[in-house]
Amino acid sequence: MPNRCVVLVLFGGKSVEHEVSCESARNIVAALNPAKYEVILVGIDKEGVFRLCSPEDLTRPECPRNRDEVVLVPHPQGGRVYNLRRGEIVALPHVVFPVLHGTFGEDGTLQGLLEMVNLPYVGSGVTGSAICMDKEVTKRLLREAGLPVARFLVATENAVPSFSDAARVLGLPLFVKPATLGSSVGAAKVGKEEEFCAALAEAFQYDRRVLIEEYIAGREIECSVLGNENPCVSLPGEIIPRHSFYSYEAKYLDPNGAELLAPAPLDEETTRRIQELALLAFQVCRCEGMARVDFFLRGNEIYINEVNTIPGFTKISMYPKLWEVSGIPYSLLLDRLIALAFERKEKERKLRRSFR
Repeated sequence: MPNRCVVLVLFGGKSVEHEVSCESARNIVAALNPAKYEVILVGIDKEGVFRLCSPEDLTRPECPRNRDEVVLVPHPQGGRVYNLRRGEIVALPHVVFPVLHGTFGEDGTLQGLLEMVNLPYVGSGVTGSAICMDKEVTKRLLREAGLPVARFLVATENAVPSFSDAARVLGLPLFVKPATLGSSVGAAKVGKEEEFCAALAEAFQYDRRVLIEEYIAGREIECSVLGNENPCVSLPGEIIPRHSFYSYEAKYLDPNGAELLAPAPLDEETTRRIQELALLAFQVCRCEGMARVDFFLRGNEIYINEVNTIPGFTKISMYPKLWEVSGIPYSLLLDRLIALAFERKEKERKLRRSFR
């Protein structure tokens, strides 16, 4: 890692989680040690345009649309930031910290771009990002590996299970959610046919595939994972929603929407089992760098719910909170994530890219 590392923080994005991304970026930039890092800010507006931003732009709820457009240009020594208005290279980043939650940021598309322009970046690669963004694929892989997941059905626009069939297979109530979104956007808990139809209509506004899941009446537990080939896992935390479930409103809009317990009040054996499952899920899903693994705990039964490869870094986000109580403060956590990005890039650099 260079003595004073130039970090390109990417935030915003063409996603329903745009505003959450901006808040996460604010916290990350505030915690990066200026003695170690020079920060370059590039915001992606809601139209998908990359814009060169300044620190004051992070005080806004979304990426501004009146900043200079930039593009990432590939280079053998690492990608460059090219200002289209000025017609020149304006930044030579050493590493990228993508803080883009959801579509076009957490799903492998951005990771593919960063691979093409030859820049190391924080977090999972193309494969792990794509796997974890797709909840259906995640659940199928975890189930194939023998890890516990809740029962589910998949609806497409041309094949939607009836309410009676879904209730017979999964029981009531049940959850309906888009297959490739986060932050509980488009998710609904339903118990009646009219609610089921309305929830499907809402979810199909965001995705072409919709998950219908059994409802696990239990505790919501989360665990943070950090590392590449030899990851470590935090103490688990618990979320106690004060809404009917941990919805977008409960997470981000209602300051009293949920109680966060870090660490979770769990016995030693349950803590060990959750940590073990978090590591297994991280590895099965080909994650790298970081991930937050979410669970349901019903009695002694543990179910893996989701794996998030770019978890939130807002003031109430569990990923940094859990590392804090596990002995890694916020600024040191960012140091480690950036170091892991360089570590992976160096190993990839040694791979052969030609055949003779």
